[in-house]
Amino acid sequence: MKLYRIGALVERDMRKFFRSPSLMMVSMIFPMVQLIVLGYAFGGKIKHVTVAFVNNDHGAESVKIREMLDGIVTGPQTIRIVDYSSLPNAVRDLKTGIVRGVVFVPYDFSYRVEHQDNPRLVFIEDNTDSFLSSTLQSQFQLMVQQIDQPAVTSRLPAQIQLNVVEVYPYIEYIKYLLPGSIAMSIFVVAMIGGGITFIDDKSRGLHEGYLVTPIEGAELVLGLNLAGAIKGLMAGMVITAIGGLIAGVAHMDDPVRLGYLALVCGIAALTMISFMFVTMVRVDDPMVPRAVFGVLNTLLFFPSGAIYPIQGFPRWMQWIATVDPFYYVVHALRNLLLKNVGIGGIYQDLLVLIGMSALFLTAGILLFKRQL
Repeated sequence: MKLYRIGALVERDMRKFFRSPSLMMVSMIFPMVQLIVLGYAFGGKIKHVTVAFVNNDHGAESVKIREMLDGIVTGPQTIRIVDYSSLPNAVRDLKTGIVRGVVFVPYDFSYRVEHQDNPRLVFIEDNTDSFLSSTLQSQFQLMVQQIDQPAVTSRLPAQIQLNVVEVYPYIEYIKYLLPGSIAMSIFVVAMIGGGITFIDDKSRGLHEGYLVTPIEGAELVLGLNLAGAIKGLMAGMVITAIGGLIAGVAHMDDPVRLGYLALVCGIAALTMISFMFVTMVRVDDPMVPRAVFGVLNTLLFFPSGAIYPIQGFPRWMQWIATVDPFYYVVHALRNLLLKNVGIGGIYQDLLVLIGMSALFLTAGILLFKRQL
């Protein structure tokens, strides 16, 4: 095995790649669109939800309830209040989607509060949207807890309180999604370079042309995979830079951090290109990689934890995540981009990815065969 032969294959493949800049654009446009659309479509703070307020009491305590609701309107801005004089009208508008919840104060609410006779508020919710309804429910529950606080401080020993300490600042969902988008851009390059381009070149007889030279089969496999890894590294770093700017990731100009990001993207690219190569090494039909792209995308991307934590998955999906290279790429990139850790937070992921690369490359060399 000669390194200069592998280098010649890499050079030829890269020249071909740069003659078609649209290939690079395609490999980046979809992940970038996915990052922007999903990043701003999921995980945002719920604001300005229309809630109906029906007050049949009009006593002092019901006025306090309205003041608390106005505080939510001007504070976290989770809701906006629309007054209704009739509960049936409010419920009708709830069912038609004009309002998303109804806060109802019964006629005897203030009387029951004054006499400590089990006063009740009613919150009627549209539970077809579980995320929205749970957000409103938790907001109103917090409001009720604040109202229930005694006006006079108790002389009894203080109850246990939980102080929550957040290690990192608030993470917007677009930042949470960014590692998955970087991994997706690398995968798209792998799909094109390790699948579609590989089979197209094989169908044109380019591989047989290589093998009539002193180049060996192992050198051809390694050269093609190395060239694909370089392309994946380029796409991954471009998405990292642009996506980090869009998402507002801090300290992206740190050279040490950029070095770690390049290391992860490079090893991830080699893993994914070698995976696609071994998947398509015996395939001759150029339509096959195009047909399986969606299946592989779904099977690898979504169980990786890129969109939702794997702890919420059923057991069988968690098993998929343990053998999914996407999972280790996303985990390493998330540690670097969101936590800014050093090698201690990514070395285990890198070892797994290197092991997968070695396994896929070995299998690719063993499965590769001449067509003539």
